[in-house]
Amino acid sequence: MLTITDLRGRTPSTAELRQALPRGAADVDSMIPTVRPVVDDVRERGVTAANEYSQRFDGVVPASVRVPADVIANAAQQLDPQIREALDNSITRIRAFHSAQRPSDVSVDVVDGGRVTEKWIPIRRVGLYVPGGNAVYPSSVLMNVIPAQEAGVESLVVASPPQADNDGWPHPTILAACHLLGVDEVWAVGGGQAVALLAYGDDTPEGEGALEPVDMITGPGNIFVTAAKRLCRSVVGIDSEAGPTEIAILADATADPVAVAYDLISQAEHDVMAASVLVTDCVELAESVDAEVTKRYGITRNADRVRQALEGSQSGIVLVDDIEAGLRVVDAYAAEHLEVHTANSVEVAARVRNAGAIFVGSYSPVPLGDYCAGSNHVLPTSGTARHSSGLSTHTFVKSVHVIEYDEAALKGVANDVVTLADAELLPAHGEAIRARFEDLATDEDTKNV
Repeated sequence: MLTITDLRGRTPSTAELRQALPRGAADVDSMIPTVRPVVDDVRERGVTAANEYSQRFDGVVPASVRVPADVIANAAQQLDPQIREALDNSITRIRAFHSAQRPSDVSVDVVDGGRVTEKWIPIRRVGLYVPGGNAVYPSSVLMNVIPAQEAGVESLVVASPPQADNDGWPHPTILAACHLLGVDEVWAVGGGQAVALLAYGDDTPEGEGALEPVDMITGPGNIFVTAAKRLCRSVVGIDSEAGPTEIAILADATADPVAVAYDLISQAEHDVMAASVLVTDCVELAESVDAEVTKRYGITRNADRVRQALEGSQSGIVLVDDIEAGLRVVDAYAAEHLEVHTANSVEVAARVRNAGAIFVGSYSPVPLGDYCAGSNHVLPTSGTARHSSGLSTHTFVKSVHVIEYDEAALKGVANDVVTLADAELLPAHGEAIRARFEDLATDEDTKNV
């Protein structure tokens, strides 16, 4: 069922690996002409345009974009007690980890009388997108809202698509998760129109208060959401351009083929473009996993979706000579999720450089991280883990350098500033320094006064 790429007997370069390894792809560029008119229309006409696109794409227009407080509260009251308990447990773990992430201010006296401080300031207002579509994602509410709260974000809004079978409001489990986190501003709008409305806002929606634009938008979504984020990123900050979800598993002969098969299947059920990749030095394991996948995927609820994902060119098995070669492969692949199932999984995982998140050993599977590990599941895709990080408390703070020099400290370095300014052919920079000290003024400065 899974396509095999055999890299044994050779040592491919990083460039060759990037070409040879299975990889999902989302052609965001091709969607720009489709999404740009939506973004432009919402920028010009606000809620009116957004609601028209909701009717076209979601088949419903909500009574108001802003979900009423009683609707949110009622969703929490009607929530299944088991789901509530699971969400509460997840919230506790996610908050415990993310509360420890916020960086501290740093001040350095670089010279007597001269201090530089790095000050961390929360983003003032953020928009958190929670998708609809193939599944319901209350976990995405938790993964976006909690780090924003722990960062100290002053104002946040969750946007999620309206649903025809829920009176035009977002899914009740989404609303209930918002209520559990104390989120009282939820917009019933999805897709590219949601991103545009978050970026530009609307001061004049009839029948409801102004919808204030945000400073940053985070959260996963389909290719239309991603294209809209690209179009709006000059207006607002974004977390990333999310591609199809992916898992890579680095495993040796000690791995359990049934566990590995189910982990590949579980990732494939997200989307037909999801990527599931096994990297192993054991042919027997590869054959066993392929057999287990073939035997087991068909009994899942989303069997057709899983089949398409596993048979797609983005999924497969990569055979390598040894785990050392496997490490080179997974670093070149830079998976969103990487599982390590080896005899010495802790040591092997410690050597991985490129991955969105690393799951160590048979008892740390990706679904744990999706919900209850305490880590964040909004992670870099499409190889961007080579240079980018997942969503965290850090996402929602920005650093500002604060410079404080007294007279003596500035005078002590004045000549160096003047010299460097002159070297860069920017003499006015030097004159700005000389103007503060009479004994540094040149004859030319005096003439210009």
